[in-house]
Formats: sequence, structure tokens, C-alpha cells
Amino acid sequence: MTDTHTDLQADPAADLRRIRWRCRRGMRELDQLFERWLARDYPAATDAERGVFLRLLDCEDDKLWRWFMGYEACPDAELSALVAHIRALPA
Repeated sequence: MTDTHTDLQADPAADLRRIRWRCRRGMRELDQLFERWLARDYPAATDAERGVFLRLLDCEDDKLWRWFMGYEACPDAELSALVAHIRALPA
């Protein structure tokens, strides 16, 4: 049995590919927002920041859409701050 955490540390490129795959939501707008964060912030992000991003990816698409479009406030402070940050990234 392998330790997934160890595997991720051993191959950061594979980790990034898995995360990029998880960013594919089937909504072009969400896909672009997530890709923008991956390209600009992921390389320098701390483990904690990456963890918040992964939690964001665990959310349902309809909630994500409402949060990113500003139709609804995200109840989680960390996720809400990340959503605001991603929304503010230049295209």
C-alpha cells in the first residue's frame, strides 16, 4: 500500500495534472477561473492555500457558479476569500 501524500510529494507534475483534471467542470467560465488560479497562483501557493483550493474543488458546480457570479455568498470564510481572489485575477 502506498501513501498518497508521499506519492504527491514525489511527483508534483502528476499532482498538478490531477488537480487540473479536477478543475474541468463542464462550465467554460468555471474552467477558465480555475485554470487562471492554477497558472498564476499555484506555483507559489503554500500547502494551506492549495488545501483551500482543493476544498473549493470539492464543492458542487451550482454552488460554485452562484458564488463566482456573486448571486450568493459563500458561508465559509476561507473559500469566500479564495473565490473573491480568483474573481479579481485579470483575464
